[in-house]
This record gives sequence, C-alpha cells and structure tokens, in this order.
Amino acid sequence: MPVLVPCMAGGSVGADTGAGATQSPRPRANLRPMERDGIDGRLIEMLGANARLPAAELGRRLGLSRTTVQSRIERLERDGAILGYTVRLPAPSPAGVSAHVLVTLAPKKTASVEAMLRRMPQVRELHAVSGNVDLVAYVRGRDTDEIDQVIDRIGALDGVVRTNSMIVLSTRISR
Repeated sequence: MPVLVPCMAGGSVGADTGAGATQSPRPRANLRPMERDGIDGRLIEMLGANARLPAAELGRRLGLSRTTVQSRIERLERDGAILGYTVRLPAPSPAGVSAHVLVTLAPKKTASVEAMLRRMPQVRELHAVSGNVDLVAYVRGRDTDEIDQVIDRIGALDGVVRTNSMIVLSTRISR
C-alpha cells in the first residue's frame, strides 16, 4: 500500500524580497519564517511517518486543537519547512536479485563511465560517494547469473579500475 509522506526542506528558508519575487498567498508583516519549536518538530516527525493522519488525530497526540494543528501545517508549508507531499511505493517485488557495486575509477573518467552505466538497464541507481571508491551502483537482475554478467560488464568498462560487489540478502529498513 502506498504511503503519503511530506517532502521536507533541507535547511533554513529566507524570504526573497528582490525584484520578481513571488508573493505568498497570505502576506505577513514579518517576511522571515517563524521559528520552529518542539511541537513543530514533533508534528513534522508524525507527518513524516504518516502524512495522511487527520489534523484531529495529530492534535490529540500533540495536545492541540485541530485548527491549531492545521494552522501550524499551513505555516510550515508557507515557510518552506514542508515543501509538498509525495507517495512512497512499496519495495519492488522480491523476485530477482539486487547488488551494490562499489566502483573505483581512473582519474577523470567519471563522466564517461557514468554515461556507459546509464545505458545498462540493470543499473537502477548510481551514487557518487566519498571514501576509497568513487561510485556505488545499485543493480537489479533476474538472478545471480545476470548480476554476475552485469558486474563483469561494469568491470570491463574503460576507466573502471576495480569493482567490489555485495549481493543484497534482505532489506531490513526501507523508508
């Protein structure tokens, strides 16, 4: 069953008062976002777990009225603390095999290797990382034979110095 979750802002949000700035639907005398308190933090945490909770239920858990909760949510949206809402789908069917492939690259080969990995449909995600490796690819295939072939293809790419792969046995947390 899909889960609706809010999209949270990563940092502080400042008001843009320069030319061409869009006005918020409800102008406020103070253009800076209001400070968040512990209740806002708990509200955001609860919405992150289940954004479909009714305002009355959120209010009951927070010891606030429904209208106060609605006002706080509207303010958090307006101030950019909540950017929107999205649907998280369940993890893919357990059929098939997935692996994380750590990739070490030759100098100045990131762009060309990335372009080649984009053409491999089994590569579902690609992350640039810090540390002893340069990239981590999340690959998915029908079975271990297909994963083995994909890992061999990745290792044979021009610019790939070394790979290290880890087959996923089970997913313990997926948020």
